[in-house]
Amino acid sequence: MIAGWWLVIAALGGMLLGAGASAAVLRRRARSRGAELVHLEALLQRRVDQVNALSHELRTPISMIKGAVDLLREGTPGPLTPAQERFLHVAGHQCTQVIALCESLLIQAKIEAGLFTPQPEKLDVSVVVRDVVAAMRALCEQRGQRITLDTPQVMPWIPGDPMLLTQALTNLLSNASRFTTPGGSIDVRVMAIDTGVAIYVTDDGAGMTRAERERLFQRFATGRPLADGTGLGLVITKTIVELHGGEIMVHTASTRGTTFLLTLPGQP
Repeated sequence: MIAGWWLVIAALGGMLLGAGASAAVLRRRARSRGAELVHLEALLQRRVDQVNALSHELRTPISMIKGAVDLLREGTPGPLTPAQERFLHVAGHQCTQVIALCESLLIQAKIEAGLFTPQPEKLDVSVVVRDVVAAMRALCEQRGQRITLDTPQVMPWIPGDPMLLTQALTNLLSNASRFTTPGGSIDVRVMAIDTGVAIYVTDDGAGMTRAERERLFQRFATGRPLADGTGLGLVITKTIVELHGGEIMVHTASTRGTTFLLTLPGQP
């Protein structure tokens, strides 16, 4: 009988020792995971700092070059020949592209590091869309493109960060303009839906194949192998929409144009 009790006590002791050892292992793992998280956060912060420094170092000289190009194009130093005007137009366009790339890299790095989060407020999305379309008209007219906007008279108020949503919509319209041929059209439509708001951006460009569609939201991949752009704009747009609890969908077919659909949730 005594021997039996000793066996029970020994078994219980073994279980306690095993539990203690398991707890010690779990504590070590927790400390290790905590150290890894701290290390990863430091790496993310360092990456943001590096991108911020690089962005600043690139934007400053490029902005100065663009300022000089704009002055030359205005004819301030003197009249230009048609050939000089063409060269300066190319230079100015490329400067704008580099400045936009710097901004996109910085925004994406901040979002990934958790340093760029929405600051929602009650807003009428149709007002944001109208402002973006108005800002894009000059670029579209320069390319001989028509841009139309269809919004209802009354829209529900939804929570959203106006600055981030402006960035997302600007990226979408810039993308649509890039893939629409001169003389083509871009249609923007805003609708109230059961869950909130839907925004459609449709171009009548060449559309995309299935393979191009699959690469659409990858960094440094554009809808076309030789397309102008880095693909970062659509990556950032998707991230911004998802930060708002919304979705982005694409309907496209080769030679038949492309439609992007954004849905944003309404008031909870």
